Amino acid sequence: MSWSVVVELAAAAWPTTMRAAWRAVRCAVLVPTLQLAVYVCVAMSLMLFVERLYMALVVAWLWLLRRRGRGRRRRHRSRDEEEEDDDLEANAVQRPMVLVQIPMFNEKQVYRLSIGAACGMTWPSDKLLIQVLDDSTEPAIREMVELECSRWAAKGVFIRYENRRNRSGYKAGAMRDGLRKPYVRDCDLVAVFDADFQPDADFLLRTVPLLQADPTLALVQARWHFVNADECLLTRIQEMSLDYHFLVEQEVGSTCHAFFGFNGTAGVWRLRALEDAGGWKERTTVEDMDLAVRASLRGWRFVYAGHVGVRNELPSTLRAYRYQQHRWSCGPANLFRKMFREVLASARVSPWKKLHLLYAFFFVRKVVAHLVTFVFYCVVIPACVLAGGDVRLPKYIALYVPAVITLLNAACTPRSWHLLIFWILFENVMSMHRSKATVIGLLEASRANEWVVTEKLGKTATVVVVDKKQQHIMRKKTSGGGGGGVHMAEMLLGACLLYCAVYDIAFGRDHFYIYLLLQSAAAFIVGFGYVGT
Repeated sequence: MSWSVVVELAAAAWPTTMRAAWRAVRCAVLVPTLQLAVYVCVAMSLMLFVERLYMALVVAWLWLLRRRGRGRRRRHRSRDEEEEDDDLEANAVQRPMVLVQIPMFNEKQVYRLSIGAACGMTWPSDKLLIQVLDDSTEPAIREMVELECSRWAAKGVFIRYENRRNRSGYKAGAMRDGLRKPYVRDCDLVAVFDADFQPDADFLLRTVPLLQADPTLALVQARWHFVNADECLLTRIQEMSLDYHFLVEQEVGSTCHAFFGFNGTAGVWRLRALEDAGGWKERTTVEDMDLAVRASLRGWRFVYAGHVGVRNELPSTLRAYRYQQHRWSCGPANLFRKMFREVLASARVSPWKKLHLLYAFFFVRKVVAHLVTFVFYCVVIPACVLAGGDVRLPKYIALYVPAVITLLNAACTPRSWHLLIFWILFENVMSMHRSKATVIGLLEASRANEWVVTEKLGKTATVVVVDKKQQHIMRKKTSGGGGGGVHMAEMLLGACLLYCAVYDIAFGRDHFYIYLLLQSAAAFIVGFGYVGT
């Protein structure tokens, strides 16, 4: 037999051999692996569902209790109002000394609003100290902020301007250094406001009495009110997510466990509790949550004051939002890694609270919630479509469970229910970045210590990316119109989902192509930058 004949026979047999090899690998490796991934995602989905249902039941119970007690409050309202209207200066002796810290970094557009709002709070003038912690690197901005502080000082406000030449520790370092100043020693409480937060005049009158009434209380956290929620679709979507966080997660944590994650701003701390917990540390990008967990392990309690709102601004550009979500997802996962053993070894908290901290607060909300959203709905379900009927995918998990979770989340923002479908699809797209950040935090990879500062500048947002380990600053500017160009990760995700949708139309039987087409369209919309200003 000649060599040419052998080559022809081998070439003819090659497709058959390849198909047989592919079937063997598919049956022995790919299908079992995908089926295992389905079971893991089902388990994570049920964990998230049970957690959401539990919090919904607690919130419903609280609503009923408050509705029942509303009549009694009405009968005593007149007497309470008379007591609250007593002369403030006459009761100044009983008022604690309050320090207000306003950390900022090159906040050219919002510094005047935050300083003015803090200086305008109603409190005895000799019991209120405003401390502006300006880490600005631009001399012109430093000069403007210092001039604004001098202007309020001339009006009789006790205000101090602090600027560091060494930005060690960034926000946590600035607040830690501010607490070491000699003039702070007489303060009992410290209120923290980021540069874009504007407290109402009665903020201290509504929060400080809670700390005075309970000496075991370490923190009173207020709710955020968004001044630019109607600016664009991106801010409306953020409002829906954050409303659920405050109205459900913070409320349930405060009521059932006297613990929740400090939001880093719009809160009042007892200085003794802050010092007892070890003070501010910059070991993660969520120094606020780090402090809250350590204080809780020392036996201190927290209260969420949902009736007190503080005005602030949401990031309105997609690039700024993505950087923010990276920090908010990576930081908690990294803190979970660092504090797991510390929480287990703590002797001051009950086993029930340890379970809440490790399982519900960290594992389910900060890890599972991000991973299952992306892996299940953007990877596993499309892969099951390509696998045909060889992989069993429970329909109640793929359809009904996420539908109930979504309705529970959206119930907090009724005015945005008409955006529900796109909110689901957008959250699935963003889960790609959140999942990546979560894995980076768990593994403590290279970007685990990347700090992101988002300056709110209206139609132009400046994103300052700071790497804590490298101690360097990279400034990136994003302008309005299109959200900063084409985003290739979202475009690639949209293309993959579109391919799976077309395949399901041609060969599928379960009509997953309806979801896949919608999800693909959402990924392309985000990829082309049509979300945000």
